[in-house]
Amino acid sequence: MKLPTSSKARLQAFRKHPGNETSKQLTDADNGRKSNKSNHLRNYLHWLRPFRVSLVGLFLLAVVSAGLNMAWPWGIKQVIDLIPETTSWSSSGFVALGAGILAILVLKTTADTWHAYLGAKLNARLIFRLRKRLFNRLLRLSLGDLGEMKTGGIVSRLSGDVDSVSGLVNLALINPAVAAIQVVLALCVALYASWQLALALLIVLPPLALVSWVWLRKVRPIYRSVRDDRAQIDGHITETFGGVRVIRAFRRESREELGYAVDHHTVIRKLLRAEWLEITLRTVWGLLIPGMSLIVVGFGAFLVVKGRATVGDIFMFQIYAVLLITPVWQIISSVSQTQRSLAAMDRVFEVLAMKPDKPDAADASDAPQEVRAIEFRDVRFEYRADVPVIRQFSLTVKGGQTVALVGPSGAGKTTVTDLVARFQDPTAGVITLNGTDLRRLKLATYRRLLAVVPQEVFLFDGTVAQNVSYGRRGATVADIEDACRRANAHEFIEKMPEGYHTLIGERGFKLSGGQRQRLSIARAILANPSLLILDEATSNLDTESEQLIQSSLRELFRNRTTFVIAHRLSTITHADLIVAMNHGEIIEAGTHAELMSNEGFYFEMVRRQQESFGVALEENSPAV
Repeated sequence: MKLPTSSKARLQAFRKHPGNETSKQLTDADNGRKSNKSNHLRNYLHWLRPFRVSLVGLFLLAVVSAGLNMAWPWGIKQVIDLIPETTSWSSSGFVALGAGILAILVLKTTADTWHAYLGAKLNARLIFRLRKRLFNRLLRLSLGDLGEMKTGGIVSRLSGDVDSVSGLVNLALINPAVAAIQVVLALCVALYASWQLALALLIVLPPLALVSWVWLRKVRPIYRSVRDDRAQIDGHITETFGGVRVIRAFRRESREELGYAVDHHTVIRKLLRAEWLEITLRTVWGLLIPGMSLIVVGFGAFLVVKGRATVGDIFMFQIYAVLLITPVWQIISSVSQTQRSLAAMDRVFEVLAMKPDKPDAADASDAPQEVRAIEFRDVRFEYRADVPVIRQFSLTVKGGQTVALVGPSGAGKTTVTDLVARFQDPTAGVITLNGTDLRRLKLATYRRLLAVVPQEVFLFDGTVAQNVSYGRRGATVADIEDACRRANAHEFIEKMPEGYHTLIGERGFKLSGGQRQRLSIARAILANPSLLILDEATSNLDTESEQLIQSSLRELFRNRTTFVIAHRLSTITHADLIVAMNHGEIIEAGTHAELMSNEGFYFEMVRRQQESFGVALEENSPAV
C-alpha cells in the first residue's frame, strides 16, 4: 500500500484503520505476523519467575507502606476530636500522639525508599537478562529475518523497547496490586468510620474508572505505531548515511531531508494524539479531587449538625478521599503507561518467539576435523517459492582441492558458497561432508572448519591486530604478523602511526579498498581453516599487490578444501577444478587446460575477457 505523502494524511489514515497499520507501523519483520498479546503477557510472567523472591519482597514492602498510609489519618482525627477536651489532657499527651504519627510517617517513608531501591535493582537485573537474551536470539536468527527487520528495527528493540518492558514490573504488577489493596483498606476504614461518608465517596469513582479504562484502550495502538515508525526511521538513517556518497552524487539531499521530516512529523502527530487523550483524562481526574472534597465537607457538615459525625471525621475523610482517589488514579495511570510498555513488549517477545536459524537436530553430531570430501547431490535452492536460484546442482569436491566457480553475474556462485558455509540450506537435495548431511552436524563445530574472505570486506571498529585475530582466539603478536606478511599487508601496517595497534575506524574507513581486502585475507590465513571460501578475494588489489599475494594464496590453498569465486579468470587458472555456471546450473567442469581445449562455455568467457583486455588468446595458456 502506498503511503500518504504528508504527516497529516498518514495520521488520518492511521486513525481510520489502526488495525491495518497503514501508516508504516510495522517493520518488514513484523509484516504478516499477528501479535498474540495474551501469549506475550504469559511469556513475560514466565520470564519473571526467576525473580519471584524479589517480587514478593517488593510486594510486601508496598503492602506495609499502604497499611501505614492508612494509619496516620486516624491519628489526625484523634488530635482534632480531642481539641475540645484539652483541659483533661496534658500537653505531653499531644506530644506523644504527634510522635506516634511522626513515627508512622517515618516508617512509611523508609518502606517507600527501600521499595524504590529494590525495584530499581530488580529492573536493572531484568533489563540486563532480557537484553542479553534478545541479543543472543538476534545473533542466531536467519539472514532473511535479519534483513527484513533492518538495522533500525534491531537497534530499537535492543534499546528503547527493552527499557520500556523493564518498567512493566511496577506498572503492570506491583503498582496496580498495591493500589488495589490501598483502595480496599481505605474503603474498609471509611465504611467503619462512617458508612454515609464512604457511600458519598463511592458515588463517582466506579463509573469514572470504567470510562477511563475504555478511554485508555485507544492509546495502546498509537504507541505501538510510534515504536514501529521509529524503528523505520532508525533504519532509514542507517541506510542514508551508509549510502551518503550515492545521495550526494545524485543530489538527493533535499529528498532525504523531506522524507526524514515527514516521518518524524508523523510520529509527533501520533504522540500528540496520545497525549491529548491522556491529558483529557487527567483533567477529569484533576477536577474529581476538589469535587470529592466538596462532597465530603458538605455532606460531612450535614452529618455533624445531625450529630452523626465529628469534625475529626470530616478531616479524616478529606485525607481518605485523597488516599482513595490517588490509588484509583494510579491504577488508571498504570494502564496508560502500561500501554506503552505492552507495545514494546509485543515487539520484544515477537523476536524471542522467532525460531533461531538452523538449530541443531536432536541427533546432530560433531563435525569431523578432516575434510575428505564435500558432495552436492541434486541440490536446489530458492529464495522465493518457485523461483530457483540453484537447479539440480551435483558436484563432488575432494578434500584439499581448490574449486573455482565462474560464470556471469547472477549465475548462483555466491549462493553455492553460502550453502557450503550453511548460511542457507538447500530447498531440495543434500550437501554432505565425508558422507554426512551438513544438517546432521552441529553448526558450531562445522563452522570451526570454515573461514570466509568476502568480496565486500567487513572490518570492525578496532585495531589492526584485533581485526586480524578475530577468527583465532589467543593469537600471539608473532602469529598476527606472520599472517599479515603472507597476505602482503605487513609493509603498509608498519607505516601506520601505531602499527598493529592503529585504530582503523568503522568498517575500516581509514584504509584503502586493497588494504581492507588484504587484512581480510590475513584474518583467514590466521584462522587456519580446513575449508576456505574466497569470494573475489583479490578484486580490490592493484596488479602489483595481486601478483605478490597469489603465491601466498596458493600456499594457503595447499591441503585445504577451497571454493573460489572469480570474475577475473586470471586468478583461478591453477585451480584443481573449475566449475562454469549459468542460471544456477553447472554448464561444464574441469581443469583450465581441459576446458580451454573443449572450446565451450568457459573458453568463450576467457576469450571475451582477454579481448576486453586486448590480449591475444592462446590455447591452454594462462589468462593475463
